[in-house]
Amino acid sequence: MKTVIRKLDIYKEAAAIFECCQNEKMAAFLDSSLEGETGRYSVIGLDPYLILTEDEGVFYRNGEPQKESFLQGLNQALESAREDNPTSLPLISGALGYFSYDFGRKFEHISTRHPRKLRVPDAVFAFYDVLIIEDKTEKALYLTARGEKRPPEQAFREVEAEIRQCRETVQPERHPGLAPFTPNFEKEDYKAAIDRVISYIVEGDIYIANMTQQLTVKSGRTPYEVYRYLRTYNPAPFSAFFQYGDFQVICSSPERFLQVKDGKVETRPIKGTRKRGRTAKEDEALRKELENSEKDHSELLMIVDLERNDLNHVCQPGTVEVTEHFAVETYATVFHLVTTIVGRLGQECTPGALMEAAFPGGSITGAPKIRAMEIIDELEHDRRNLYTGSLGYFSLNGDCDLNIIIRTAVHQDGQYTLGVGGGITCESEPEFEYEETLQKAKALLEAMWEER
Repeated sequence: MKTVIRKLDIYKEAAAIFECCQNEKMAAFLDSSLEGETGRYSVIGLDPYLILTEDEGVFYRNGEPQKESFLQGLNQALESAREDNPTSLPLISGALGYFSYDFGRKFEHISTRHPRKLRVPDAVFAFYDVLIIEDKTEKALYLTARGEKRPPEQAFREVEAEIRQCRETVQPERHPGLAPFTPNFEKEDYKAAIDRVISYIVEGDIYIANMTQQLTVKSGRTPYEVYRYLRTYNPAPFSAFFQYGDFQVICSSPERFLQVKDGKVETRPIKGTRKRGRTAKEDEALRKELENSEKDHSELLMIVDLERNDLNHVCQPGTVEVTEHFAVETYATVFHLVTTIVGRLGQECTPGALMEAAFPGGSITGAPKIRAMEIIDELEHDRRNLYTGSLGYFSLNGDCDLNIIIRTAVHQDGQYTLGVGGGITCESEPEFEYEETLQKAKALLEAMWEER
């Protein structure tokens, strides 16, 4: 079956369109809410015809348990429907979804001591019959249809009619409030855990580890209200909103985990954060501080070495290289230090093989990866669930684009859960590291605030 593509003669922002269909079953929104090339395209997935999930180690296809693994099922589904993408659009058909951090523990045979608290699958990827793709640069709107559930022409008529009825969104008003939260660490306990990580580094177990805490928030703000506020005042290139019925995912991630395009793979680890200044002078001073920080440079270097090694397992020999080092990127509430690593995948590398080699991302585990993940489970107070996993898409032509799930909340049973953390080295100062986690939570907490 071949995907049919149509360019519409009208243009509306994807965010306005998704507001009309946010409650549809399994509706998915991959939203690049920044300007520029990285944020050029946004994608909405509607009407899934194939839903792959993994829950407590069991792989399901459209709700039916299967004997093979999730990644085997994903590889098979992508390969059996493989087709070229003759356009410049990032994808015209494929699967949108996520891998949780807990899904990745099995690749390194890492068990967990923590009980399950959120009732969410470890992985979900849905293949969609209809995609709506916004090109922000060209101010153009495209529809694609597979014809799996209804004929493409019928899908085009019905979806275009719905789009024409969508009204432009009204921007939420900015406010200074932050939602109250309940952490799963007391401050002194978190600082003590950081001290223990530093002890492991001094003892030679690891070089660096990512230490996180989780916050829970009870808010009357609906999930999409939270997301709309977040994308308005904290835009990010790898944002998303997933409507999964009994839970929703609200993501404003700045970090790319893996992009594959025409056989070339790219990863962009982030290590190093500074808050934005209150004045232009303070802002520039903080940016310079990050740019010149030896501690943050060494932290990023260790992760770059780890991720280069991961990519070397699946890339052609001699093709893995760093193309941009120690770039400072600016976001609404923070600065980040970023490096870009690229390589050329081996011809036989499947999406599943790439994930097994590289997931979870080194920037949110540590190095060496296995020992860091063991220490994470020992010292953290809960399973990470989706936090520090990865979400995005797999295209039927072999391309993909996946983020690191940070700056993300999961909504279930009227409560939001979010993780915040950072990389710990022997130079880390516990008080600073604790405050940095709260700075990273600021944008989400602001979006969840409600006047009482």
